[in-house]
Amino acid sequence: MAELQEVQITEEKPLLPGQTPEVAKEAELAARILLDQGQTHSVETPYGSITFTVYGTPKPKRPAILTYHDVGLNYKSCFQPLFQFVDMQEIIQNFVRVHVDAPGMEEGAPVFPLGYQYPSLDQLADMIPCILQYLNFSTIIGVGVGAGAYVLSRYALTHPDTVEGLVLINIDPNAKGWMDWAAHKLTGLTSSIPEMILGHLFSQEELSGNSELIQKYRNIITHAPNLENIELYWNSYNNRRDLNFERGSDITLKCPVMLVVGDQAPHEDAVVECNSKLDPTQTSFLKMADSGGQPQLTQPGKLTEAFKYFLQGMGYMASSCMTRLSRSRTASLTSAASLDGNRSRSRTLSQSSESGPLPSGPPGHTMEVSC
Repeated sequence: MAELQEVQITEEKPLLPGQTPEVAKEAELAARILLDQGQTHSVETPYGSITFTVYGTPKPKRPAILTYHDVGLNYKSCFQPLFQFVDMQEIIQNFVRVHVDAPGMEEGAPVFPLGYQYPSLDQLADMIPCILQYLNFSTIIGVGVGAGAYVLSRYALTHPDTVEGLVLINIDPNAKGWMDWAAHKLTGLTSSIPEMILGHLFSQEELSGNSELIQKYRNIITHAPNLENIELYWNSYNNRRDLNFERGSDITLKCPVMLVVGDQAPHEDAVVECNSKLDPTQTSFLKMADSGGQPQLTQPGKLTEAFKYFLQGMGYMASSCMTRLSRSRTASLTSAASLDGNRSRSRTLSQSSESGPLPSGPPGHTMEVSC
C-alpha cells in the first residue's frame, strides 16, 4: 500500500472589491474583539463583593494589566475606546487583562439598600489582593483613571512587591481641604450629582462645547439605573485620605510610573503636584494636548503609543515596531540630549498635537511631555 502523504490546502481569501489591506486588517481586529467577550467573575472580600472581567490568558513571566475606572463610569465606558483601539491589539496580545468594576458599578448591578456603608477608597484597594488570589496572579501593571488611579496607588503603597508599573491618569493624591469642602458643598446646592461628576470627568471647555462625546456621557450618567451607587462611590472619592507622597521618603511609589493628564483638564494641577513628589528616576509625566479631561477616550492612539514605550522601558515588548514618527522623535531626542549635557535632571519636551507621545526617558530623568 502506497504511503499516504498529508497535503495542506490553504484557502485564499481575496479582498472585497475596493477594500484595502488596512481596512481588512481593521475589520479582522474588530471581529476578534467582538469574539473575545471576556469572562466575568465576582469574589467576596472583607468589604463586600467585587466584580471583574478577565480577557486573554496568563502569559508566563508576565504581569497582568489591571484597570480601575473613575467615578461615574464602569470598566467598559472608561476603557473600551482605549483597549479596542487598533494599535492596542499588539499590547493586549502579550498580556492578560483584568478590568475591575468598583462595587455596584458593574452593568446590571442592583441598587444598594438605604444605609449601605460603601467601602472607602482605602478599602477598595484592600479588595485587590482577593482578586489576585482568586486568579492566582502574582504581579500587575495597573492602569487607573481618577478615583481608580488613587485606588491603585494606595494598593501599590501597601503591596509594592506585586506592582511592576502604574499608569495613572488624572490622579489627585491629596485629600480635600476645607476650601475644597466648602466649594463642594456650595456646588451641591446648585448642581445635581450627575453634573458634579461630569465636572470631575471633563473640562469646562468640553462641557460648554457639548460635543457628541459629552452628550453621550451625560446621558450615561444622568440615566444610570445605579445612580444611587454612583453617588456612594463619588462620596468615597471626596472623603479620600491624603496619600502623603514625599520624594525621597519611604512613602512613595517604588515602581515605574507614567502620569497622564490632558491640558486644561480638571486635575492638571493635582497631577503636576503629584509628579513633583515622586521619584524622578521612576516617573514620566505626559501632558496631552487636545485631549480634555479623559485622554483614554479622546486620544487613544497617543496614549497607546505612550503605553507601549512605557512597557518597553520595563523590559517588555522589546521587538515591537516603532512608527516612522517615533523613529524621527527618537533621533531628535538623541540630538537634544547631546546638547543638554548635564545641565538638568529634569527635561520638558514639547510636541505638536499631531506628533503623539514620546518614549520613556533614560534613567535619572523625569520626562514632562506636551503632545
